[in-house]
Amino acid sequence: MNQGPRSGLAAVSSALLAMSRHLEVRDVLKTIVASARELLNARYAALGVPDDHGGFAQFVVDGISDKQWKAIGPLPRQHGILAAMLHEARPERLADVRKDARFEGWPSAHPEMSDFLGLPIRDGDEVIGALFLANKLRPVGGNPPHPPCPKPDGSCGFTEDDEELLSILAQHAAIALTNARLYERSRELTIAEERSRLAHELHDAVSQKLFSLRLTAQAAAALVDRDPSRAKGELQQVAALAAEAADELRAAVVELRPAALDEDGLVATLRTHIQVLDRAHAARVTFTSHGVRALPAAQEEALLRVAQEALHNALRHSGAERVEVTLRKRGQDTVLRVSDDGAGFDPTTVRRAGRHLGLVSMRDRASGIGGTLTVHSAPGKGTTIELEAPGG
Repeated sequence: MNQGPRSGLAAVSSALLAMSRHLEVRDVLKTIVASARELLNARYAALGVPDDHGGFAQFVVDGISDKQWKAIGPLPRQHGILAAMLHEARPERLADVRKDARFEGWPSAHPEMSDFLGLPIRDGDEVIGALFLANKLRPVGGNPPHPPCPKPDGSCGFTEDDEELLSILAQHAAIALTNARLYERSRELTIAEERSRLAHELHDAVSQKLFSLRLTAQAAAALVDRDPSRAKGELQQVAALAAEAADELRAAVVELRPAALDEDGLVATLRTHIQVLDRAHAARVTFTSHGVRALPAAQEEALLRVAQEALHNALRHSGAERVEVTLRKRGQDTVLRVSDDGAGFDPTTVRRAGRHLGLVSMRDRASGIGGTLTVHSAPGKGTTIELEAPGG
């Protein structure tokens, strides 16, 4: 094999050990990409994990600055060379990716890439990712050091040896990624068990408070006419019990913050949640995100909870055939939009009837983060709920 800056058995061993050291999926992906780029002396590397809707659930890059990555924009779709990696499931080694018939162009902020090496990451027969390298560099000590390798004969800077080495790395990457996923699933089961325990405790605690609340309210009602002074005392006790029940609920909500938000962020958590709903319901449920990055924890939780409430209404009550969820930037704000083609309703009638369809809760969450909730609906016209949250 070519002797690059860290080629040879020691470099391979170092890369494999680094991959096996991490348990979090995101950390494993980053380590795979960084190891591949360093081991094969490439300027750029990327790894994409596909979702079920023509996009990528996760896409990790190395060799591109944070500023460049933000300028590039939304995650790529599965098309062109990226699709070939995932669907044809075979290695691709190209002298100039831009001249390939499947090349569909880069976003304007994307760095220029020429020679290209990519291959799928497999778990048995399933393709669980695709690993890409671009722009092979001269070995350290070249003159000048580190420019792309010259290819006067039109051949690819990446060699057959590089392809073989990347193939070995991809096989171990599949093991590391699968182990990390198993670890996260195991942790999710533990979290689910803990939430079940918390829910049971919450039910007992709040049930006791509400039972006391009911008895005290009945006592106050019985005393209003014959002993107003005692009735006033009972009503004060009602207020105290109600406050205690509210505190119990608030404490439980804090403990039950979705763990996926902390690990994966809002976009990935919403995407996964909506994929599950799409499989579980007859309605078509879709999700798109445009340019939204990480938000403060309070904003992310509010956006997720409003999305969940709106989706629940659409899927359980509206009879919708299609529900669309979008998350995008609007100036300095982040906008969540949930639209369905269902039966719709008259918001004023719902309020007069004392039914809220979760609208009060959604408005409370919006105001709690300084955001604005708008509801557009009419009988037979579907429903659109939009939350505009500061930041993002």
